[in-house]
Amino acid sequence: MRDFQRPGRSAAHAGEAMAATSHPLATQTALGVMREGGNAMDAAVAAVAVLGVVEPAMTGVGGDCFVLYAKGGKDDVIAFNGSGRAPQAASVDKLRGMGVNSIEEHGVHSITVPGAVQAWETLIADHGTKDLDQLLQPAIKAAEQGFVVQPRVAHDWANQVAKLEKDAGAKATFLPTGKPPKAGDNFKNPELAETLKRIAREGAKGFYTGPVAEKIVKFLNGIGGLHTPDDFAKAAGEYVKPISTSYRGYTVHECPPNGSGITTLLLLNILEGFDLSKLDPLGVERLHLEVEAGRLAFADRDAYIGDPRHVDVPVDRLLSKKHGDEQRAHISTTKAMPGVPPVGLPAHNDTTYLCVVDKHRNAVSFINSIFDGFGSGKVAPGTGVILQNRGSSFKVDASHPNGIAGGKRPMHTIIPAMLTKGGRVVMPFGVMGGHYQPVGQSHVLTNILDYGMDPQEAIDAPRAHHRDGVVKLERGYSEAVAEGLRKLGHKTVPSDGPLGGGQAIWIDEKTGNLVGGSEPRKDGLALGY
Repeated sequence: MRDFQRPGRSAAHAGEAMAATSHPLATQTALGVMREGGNAMDAAVAAVAVLGVVEPAMTGVGGDCFVLYAKGGKDDVIAFNGSGRAPQAASVDKLRGMGVNSIEEHGVHSITVPGAVQAWETLIADHGTKDLDQLLQPAIKAAEQGFVVQPRVAHDWANQVAKLEKDAGAKATFLPTGKPPKAGDNFKNPELAETLKRIAREGAKGFYTGPVAEKIVKFLNGIGGLHTPDDFAKAAGEYVKPISTSYRGYTVHECPPNGSGITTLLLLNILEGFDLSKLDPLGVERLHLEVEAGRLAFADRDAYIGDPRHVDVPVDRLLSKKHGDEQRAHISTTKAMPGVPPVGLPAHNDTTYLCVVDKHRNAVSFINSIFDGFGSGKVAPGTGVILQNRGSSFKVDASHPNGIAGGKRPMHTIIPAMLTKGGRVVMPFGVMGGHYQPVGQSHVLTNILDYGMDPQEAIDAPRAHHRDGVVKLERGYSEAVAEGLRKLGHKTVPSDGPLGGGQAIWIDEKTGNLVGGSEPRKDGLALGY
């Protein structure tokens, strides 16, 4: 139980339904949909569409999504891969022939076909109760009539001004006065409102064919892109079989590759062999083990993970407890490991994650992203749509599992998660934050299962992340912890910003009631009724 004399917030408690998102308007939207008879999937799609308007640096219709869904509180978890593909004309030979030897982080070849809108339509048709038209109305209203900018949104917007200024469409759309909006300002995106209205009228085809797609393809071709109308018209997500591992008697479910949820499972398999409950949750020993396990898990990720339709990903071998034991044997409790490869993909921290549980205990774990802050920084004129740069994870190397190829999906960092036990759903959860996400998920989950924290306490707790040879520490860690890590051989630096952003909803086994936590590093909240 938290100390009520210290700043913080209580976990949200409710009996019927709950939503946890990174923005107040999205949480309100989700609750409103459920109060009006919609289910958890209806609420999630409506909320994520709103987030695409009110958190434009993080997500939108120009991005991708992954979803885990558990119907009726059971542990038969469904996974949907809503990630987009490279243009069919893209290949290593084609790009090298054009003089491109690496994918520019915000260049035109980093822009993959967005997968989110098609995923939303499919999920609502298969698992929702309302029409997509109805569910997009709150997002349309926010884009057309305007919304009040929240503090974290304003902070993220201000950090991307230089990128937005480089593209005429992005500058006109997101810096109409020449400056980013401040917290408390009103902001409108009328062109995005028109795009959303077309999707509401026509469904996903209103985005992937017709005027919207034509404008996007024309724009991309004009700056050297290989995209075609056919690439957009054939955009389609798919149901996939979740992957999982056990941890402390629970089962943790993730989406399979090309998503990197496997990294969380690798990390948990390593940590499972240590009795974390005997260690100080904010101490050097626990943090050292988490860092070392993360280094090993990321090395596996970078060596093996790609689109399984194009490369052989040894999922079963990687997830075996034997492999976890072998990796754990590399960890010393008295010194840092030498020589583990660093994370080998572009840095980014920009994603939205939400979770919803309804009165029937349908549970949704939903993540939607444009990858980097404001994605590629490019907007096709007349659409209001910021285009993702998810393809910047590709390599111009045919031998690499993440080598670019026509119709291939890049390795994805965005990872929703679901916890189950004994045939029932226990908790949809996720942690945003680029490459931090597997570490964040493991950190939050071990806070709950090893240290007995409630979801809000687990999300509030300070965080650290090893990247590029250094451990970044949030301010919540003491200098004594930093010094302790240095004595073990780690290099430490203060984190230059907050690490990640999480949401979680725990379904209490005894009462059936809901306990929600929401990220204090963001603007949102968990609420229920």
